[in-house]
Amino acid sequence: MLSGPELLFVALAAVGAGLVNALAGGGTLITFPALLAVGVPAVAANITNTVALTPGYLGATFAQARDLAGQRARLWFLLPAAAMGGVAGGLLLLHTSERTFRGLVPWLILLASGLLAAQKPVKGWVQRRLSRAGSGPHRHREALALVPIAAAAVYGGYFGAGLSVILLAVLALALDDTLTRLNALKQSLAFATNTAAAVLFVFSGQTLWLVAGVMAVGAVAGGVLGGRLASRVEPETLRWAVVCIGTVIGILYLLG
Repeated sequence: MLSGPELLFVALAAVGAGLVNALAGGGTLITFPALLAVGVPAVAANITNTVALTPGYLGATFAQARDLAGQRARLWFLLPAAAMGGVAGGLLLLHTSERTFRGLVPWLILLASGLLAAQKPVKGWVQRRLSRAGSGPHRHREALALVPIAAAAVYGGYFGAGLSVILLAVLALALDDTLTRLNALKQSLAFATNTAAAVLFVFSGQTLWLVAGVMAVGAVAGGVLGGRLASRVEPETLRWAVVCIGTVIGILYLLG
């Protein structure tokens, strides 16, 4: 059981994560290390973090719902792969020993930091690729995305930070569509992945419910705050700040 000051610490971390997710992404790189810092075991920290932050993805998914117009068949074709991948990743986590996962933590944090750093270059590559494809009819090649999306979802269910970057790259390779529409599709697939893993974790017996509840409230508050500060804060600066923090934390865990 965490003390009052420790709960306050993780709540503030969740507020920061919600704000960061609303503006730039990468909130897990704040909350997961915060849970480790107050002594939560690595596997339980990852599980609790996923359960706590998953509701925040719902708001982002609804915010982009209009851009899913005309993509219903595509969405229903790809959603099962994302959900099953999330469950597979969650099961893999539940069957990973605390010692093994603790050893993977530095590498997972560094990988997530790298993916967050690659977010803008990936979006730029997607935009250039789509502009070269022109404005002709969209090619429907969802089958080509099925296996890569399932593989990405396994990673998402296992750890999750940086999942959106991977999904967007996969969708851009398989589908010719606008970045706005692909981004909305990516958001729905990420939500399905995290929700599937979170539902599994609910029954794992390893979720710290008081901590998850406090973090969920903090993340929602941070998301609201992020929405209000969107015109005042430079997302690129915030993104690189999170990348630097994540990299430093990953290196410290690696050396420790």
